[in-house]
Amino acid sequence: MKAPRMSPDALPTALPQTLGFDTQRTQNITRVLQREVDTGRLPGAVVLVARHGQVLLHQALGQQDPQAAKPMGLDAIFRIYSMTKPIVSVAVMQLLERGQLLLSDAVAKHLPEFADVKVAHFEGETMHLRPPRRTPTVQDLLCHTAGLTYEITGSAPVQRMYATAKLGSRERSNREFSRALAEMPLMFEPGSIWAYSRATDLLGALVEAVSGQTLGAYLQEHILGPLGMVDTGFSVPPDQQHRIAEPFALDPDGGTQMALIDLRVVPRMEAGGMGLASTAQDYARFVQCLSNGGELLGHRILSPASLRLMTADHLGGLGQQTTERSGDMLGRGTGFGLGFSVRLHEGLETLSGSVGLYSWGGIAGTTFWVDPANGFFAILMAQAPNQRDYFRPMFRNLVYAAFTE
Repeated sequence: MKAPRMSPDALPTALPQTLGFDTQRTQNITRVLQREVDTGRLPGAVVLVARHGQVLLHQALGQQDPQAAKPMGLDAIFRIYSMTKPIVSVAVMQLLERGQLLLSDAVAKHLPEFADVKVAHFEGETMHLRPPRRTPTVQDLLCHTAGLTYEITGSAPVQRMYATAKLGSRERSNREFSRALAEMPLMFEPGSIWAYSRATDLLGALVEAVSGQTLGAYLQEHILGPLGMVDTGFSVPPDQQHRIAEPFALDPDGGTQMALIDLRVVPRMEAGGMGLASTAQDYARFVQCLSNGGELLGHRILSPASLRLMTADHLGGLGQQTTERSGDMLGRGTGFGLGFSVRLHEGLETLSGSVGLYSWGGIAGTTFWVDPANGFFAILMAQAPNQRDYFRPMFRNLVYAAFTE
């Protein structure tokens, strides 16, 4: 087995007690997760917590591949699904900083296939199409207010159209995806509601149209490469495939196990909303860069002003779509910025956290958040899709229970 590829200048480490965390309670984070491994509900995980640029917890537990009884490694590679979205959202903001687009730009300015997009209205089972009251914009795509949807969150008529068109396929290019999506009507009027959607997949096509590069090449040149994220990409090369983390073959709770993307296959579609694989250490470099205001180890990928704009609420109290399969995705007191959820109140939400906390997760069980008020962030990497709504809040509670300042 080859040694893992380690990026240079890894984040320094420090003892929990020197960074405002109780030592015993910090150990309890992995103790509780290990209990879940021992009971057979969690295959394995890698956790990482850092404050003020220093890592106070980075630990692997359980199995990287339950079928092979292979222990989890710190360098395990995970399907991060929607944790791809913040990275691609940063790419869009880079194009804004270079003067190549505006948030107010119509999507059709960069993807002309959306010039004649319509909104669906239904009378019973009869669908009527009409022009939107206003055109969807780049800002709408970033904050999921463009009127798009996800076929995985419900079975409304437009969502069934998405499913029939197989918009989740990785066998079409990003631009082919854009054209297929443009043939579907919008489910909502742009700007009328927050609805989690394939908007960031569409942003991947937009990045390609504006930059003239494939999404993967653009990310490598402008984000992944500068930050030393050596193990992040849309597939895993053959010599590193032994590091891929796998889920249980069968759902431990008896449900239908979600089929995960095959990272061993190079996809045609480099999906901006769900396609990347990464490690805890790689993603920590990205999150530390955000925490630093857009700079890491001399490499600036974004300005502090752009990050403040990204992590501010852009919904202004706008309602959200309550989906039959996902419920209310934004908790009470939570808004949404340009690629992240944003905490607006100390209370209301059922989880600990400070005002200004921004976060997101992936459907296979990964999550991260940044608490700017207290200067720390946390990352959980796991491949337990059906248990994500159990482990992600548990992890949040455990980390805040260890924080003593």
